Amino acid sequence: MAKKVLILSSSPRRGGNSDTLCDEFLRGAAEAGNEVEKVFLRDKSLHPCMGCDVCSQYKKPCPQQDDAPAIVEAMLRAEVIVMATPVYFYAMSAQMKMLIDRCCGPYTEMKNKEFYFIATAAEDDPKIMERIVSNFMGFLDCLENPTIKGTLFCGGVWHAGAIKGNPVLRKAYEMGKNV
Repeated sequence: MAKKVLILSSSPRRGGNSDTLCDEFLRGAAEAGNEVEKVFLRDKSLHPCMGCDVCSQYKKPCPQQDDAPAIVEAMLRAEVIVMATPVYFYAMSAQMKMLIDRCCGPYTEMKNKEFYFIATAAEDDPKIMERIVSNFMGFLDCLENPTIKGTLFCGGVWHAGAIKGNPVLRKAYEMGKNV
C-alpha cells in the first residue's frame, strides 16, 4: 500500500552529500509507488521559535510569516518522515533544528509516524550516527508512538559531490524502495 513520504533535506548545498542521499531515497520510494514530497529547507524561509506560546497555549497559528507552518502541516499529513542532515560539530544542521523547534505547538498531533534518519559527515566514524540519532530522539521522545524504521550514515564525505559512487547511495535507494 502506498504511503505519504515527506523528505526533509537540511543540507545547505543543493546536490550536497546528504541531499544526494535524499534524492536516492526519493527515487526508490517513488519507484515503489509511494507519494513522495521533498522539502529542501535551504529554499525555505524559517525563523526560530519565539516561545510566544500562541501555537501551544492558545492553539492559534504561529504569528511568524515564514514557511514553517506549511512544512509542519506536511509533516502532519505524512505517514513517513525522512530527516536528513549533514553533521555540524557532531550535531544536526541548524536548519533541521530550527524546523524541529517550530513543531512546538502541533507536535502532539504527530502520532504514529515512521521515521528515517540520514546523515553525512566529513569524519568517517560510525559512532557519529549515534550522536545524530540521539539529537533526533529528543524530538521523537515527545511524539506519540513514533517508529524509527531506518538510519543511514555516510562518513568521509565533506565537499559537495564527494559521495559520488559511494555504495551508501544504493542503500538509500533500497531504503526508499522498502518504505
